[in-house]
Amino acid sequence: MQNEPKYKRVLLKLSGEAFAGKERYGIDPDFLEYISQEIKEIYDLGTEIAIVIGGGNIFRGVRGGQHLNIDRATADYMGMMATVINALALQDTLERLVKIPTRVLSAIEMRQVAEPYIRRRAVRHLEKGRIVIFAGGTGNPFFSTDTAAALRAAEIGADVLLKATKVSGIYTTDPEKDPNADLIKEITYIEVINRGLKVMDYTAMTMCKEINLPVIVFNIKEPGNLKKVVSGERIGTLVT
Repeated sequence: MQNEPKYKRVLLKLSGEAFAGKERYGIDPDFLEYISQEIKEIYDLGTEIAIVIGGGNIFRGVRGGQHLNIDRATADYMGMMATVINALALQDTLERLVKIPTRVLSAIEMRQVAEPYIRRRAVRHLEKGRIVIFAGGTGNPFFSTDTAAALRAAEIGADVLLKATKVSGIYTTDPEKDPNADLIKEITYIEVINRGLKVMDYTAMTMCKEINLPVIVFNIKEPGNLKKVVSGERIGTLVT
């Protein structure tokens, strides 16, 4: 195949905040169309694509629970439901706009809108050329969608975990606060943890380390970056 991708099977982690676009809340249709076109570019390369989406644009468990003064576990379940809403929105756009067959598999069973998560079923969908969106987090409270992404990547045997962000990778300090922050092009899992770099939570990063799953942190808002990463071009930060 021409332009053979470096990574055959990828797990793409998208934040819920990205779905809000320029707004602080809800789902931006412009972002849905944009990310669908970006995903189509790597789908056309022959890449098998799994996706995990956060729910922070609708409800974030920890913050929302504190604000509403409700139990943390309940708040986390509410956050998981928010990820299902995002997953359904992306599924619809992928199938309607770019004509890619897509399946939503939820860790929280809701058969009317999504298939229940079964690992072998997910792998079979990928082998048949369908995009798989994992919703509902891990299905358990007290775990982030970053951890869900690492877990699902491990279960499906992904070649890489692609952490899509609004910045160009991992920096020495917060680039939005420090104009002198330097981009780190490559770093180890242990360094990320020891230096307290807030890329993914420690549970997710530790899991990636245990299974030796490379993580690439990159700017999803730059058109073409997703295709560049999957094709093997060195952009963003590689955690290995």
